[in-house]
Amino acid sequence: MKQILNHLFEHKTFSHGQSKEILTAIAQGKYNNSQMAAFMTAYCMRSITVNELEGFRDAMLELCLPIELEAGEVIDLCGTGGDGKDTFNISTLASFVVAGAGYKVAKHGNYGVSSGCGSSNVMEFLGAKFTNDTDTLKSNIDKANICFLHAPLFHPAMKTVAPIRRELGVKTFFNMLGPLVNPARPKNQLVGVFNLELARIYAYLYQKSDKRYTILNALEGYDEVSLTCDFKTFSADGEKINSIEALGFEKLSPKDILGGSSISDSAAIFLAVLNADATAAQQNVVLCNAALAIKTIHPEKTFADSFYEAEEALVSKKALKSFKTLVEN
Repeated sequence: MKQILNHLFEHKTFSHGQSKEILTAIAQGKYNNSQMAAFMTAYCMRSITVNELEGFRDAMLELCLPIELEAGEVIDLCGTGGDGKDTFNISTLASFVVAGAGYKVAKHGNYGVSSGCGSSNVMEFLGAKFTNDTDTLKSNIDKANICFLHAPLFHPAMKTVAPIRRELGVKTFFNMLGPLVNPARPKNQLVGVFNLELARIYAYLYQKSDKRYTILNALEGYDEVSLTCDFKTFSADGEKINSIEALGFEKLSPKDILGGSSISDSAAIFLAVLNADATAAQQNVVLCNAALAIKTIHPEKTFADSFYEAEEALVSKKALKSFKTLVEN
């Protein structure tokens, strides 16, 4: 680790092979907590490279507990987190809306690190039981159209560094990895990232894959469609700036989409949205992200058609039914 840290201190980058080796060693517990904290801190003082992100990703996927859902083409809606915006659980709610609309979802999630309430925090609070049992996850997909993949149950590296990440309380390169290492390896992905530089690196990696994907970044730094500002998307159709006005929405204030000061506050917002009892701002943000996910699966659909599809799933309580079925299954 001393050599690795000196490498970082000299502002040098790592090759694909070196990055893969480092991540593998972390997962296998070859470094102590102080060494790993030093590495994560020093590493995040500079930008990640394509080779490094690809190497970290390949190590994580090689080491992970794979899951074969046999559910046809699934989608994951997952953000990197780490945007520091403390929004409510928008992508998780959008996942249930997409499931309610009849699509199969394999939602990859974790506890919040730089935010107070990650997807796993709110799901656990509301009664979900995390598992890596294949039969249970298949049953969830069959009955609810959605399963929840709690990252530490599938990724030894994430489990190893979880206490350190909690103590650091800031985003690390593990935030950047989350959407890339869904153990179900979904064919469709809506990915939110916290800055444009990372969005372009993601786009480069996804171009080399066989996935249908949309990578998005709101121009004010959100890792989702926030409706507080315009947003960029990257897909097989290229790079595009999307105007919220052109989509038919008025600009929101950042306070309209805050997640509250506790997990219970976030959970209350979560249930309000699913019960179609939330504010128009909260509902529209969720529906816009769900619509982009539907459009990712079906690129031929317009955003408007995808939005109406998502809206019907929410208003008809099909999204709520998916949630209740998952929690009770």
